[in-house]
Amino acid sequence: MRAYMRDQFDVLGVGTPQRRAAGKPLLSGLKGAGASALLAHAGALWLQPQREYQYVALDMLAIHWKELTSADIPELFTLVADKPWWDTVDAMAGIIGDILRHQHDYMDQALHDNNMWIRRIALLHQLGWRDQTDEQRLFNDCLTLAHEKEFFIQKAIGWALRDYARHAPETVRLFTHKEKERLAPLSFREANKHLG
Repeated sequence: MRAYMRDQFDVLGVGTPQRRAAGKPLLSGLKGAGASALLAHAGALWLQPQREYQYVALDMLAIHWKELTSADIPELFTLVADKPWWDTVDAMAGIIGDILRHQHDYMDQALHDNNMWIRRIALLHQLGWRDQTDEQRLFNDCLTLAHEKEFFIQKAIGWALRDYARHAPETVRLFTHKEKERLAPLSFREANKHLG
């Protein structure tokens, strides 16, 4: 597990199924605790050195996302900026997407944040929104960051477009071919991966 994370984090060596099984009774008991308590627990877990504690924090936030509002997103971004890597960032993008419920509070600012991981969340927060996706925003966001050389941004652009292509394949195909010169080859390939 440590090697998979490029030796960036210490780990306990607890696999995802075991972690979730062990944490579920504890995390379920937090129903109704409220945003302040949930964020305090998440912050305490984030301070622990082993990576699994951050995963437990994310499991907790994913279970209880309905207790959070867009006003809590800055605090979630604070967690993202501490010990960031794709694993926690992508999980947080999903949680933030759930909290936003097809709105985009803080995402304009996030798209231009100095922190690359926050920008990645701005690209990924609409994953799974299907027909609720703001298509123009998605395309504009992808083009806004298309110049970046950072692998994780190029990959996120492709992933966001590929996800939306499940709902609107022809629209994504037309967009990516029209903007092929602006999109990184990695972004273009990822976006068109299942389009043939």
